Amino acid sequence: MDFSKIKLIVSDMDGTLLNENHEVSDRFYAQFQRLTAKDIHFVAASGRQFQSIQDKLFDIKDEISIIGENGGIMQHARKTKVLLELSKEDVAECVKVLRQIENSYTVLCGSKAAYIESKDDHFYKKLKNYYTVVERVDDLLNVYNDQFLKIAVFHFDSSEEFIYPSVRKFEGQYQVIVSGQNWLDISHIEANKAYALKMIQKEMGITPEETMVFGDFNNDIEMLKLADFSYAMANAHSNVKNTAKYMTKSNNDNGVEVVLEELLDSRNHQN
Repeated sequence: MDFSKIKLIVSDMDGTLLNENHEVSDRFYAQFQRLTAKDIHFVAASGRQFQSIQDKLFDIKDEISIIGENGGIMQHARKTKVLLELSKEDVAECVKVLRQIENSYTVLCGSKAAYIESKDDHFYKKLKNYYTVVERVDDLLNVYNDQFLKIAVFHFDSSEEFIYPSVRKFEGQYQVIVSGQNWLDISHIEANKAYALKMIQKEMGITPEETMVFGDFNNDIEMLKLADFSYAMANAHSNVKNTAKYMTKSNNDNGVEVVLEELLDSRNHQN
């Protein structure tokens, strides 16, 4: 495969770059230095909290671009800005419906922190895998002095089966995405990872032919369409596999690193 034009590499985090223990491999960090030496820019794009992505990639956080909260917030060229946010009225409308869904947990995602009403310690422990800055509050509708990027909803069994049927009526008004086995996200109607990625491509003058993207779940689909080199993980949702042009190994088998090694080997042979 001809990787000679690649200038931009974009990877989802959970289920893609991170293994099942939410870890980044040492192999990736070594590859990152080699990519940087070849003037290839890296973007971490996730539904995760912005601060959590920074924590996971702490050693390189100032050298990369970050798309957090499914495109609600972005760091590029060491500048961070909120792109699309929900109004207080939007939050109230959604939260009132979400409170009626049994065995679900609602997270109000702000630019400063993630806010929860739940006192369930089992859920809180799970949440901390994805959110670094979390505040417990008595009422989500009484949270002020923050910009609201997204509402995330968690179910221990299946977000697609137990949450989505209750919120599908919001489609067309908000961006409603089943973003993982246990997660569903509600965002501004225009918010997705592709919205932010297009901005980065435009600012850097990079085309789809020069872009490589890795993803595993439905919130990755739109950004996969922005790359000629689009990869679905072996553990990806069927919708993602049907969208991506190529396949790689699972996140636990270092699927991203396998392709990056092929790219780097290819570049070395060309030099």
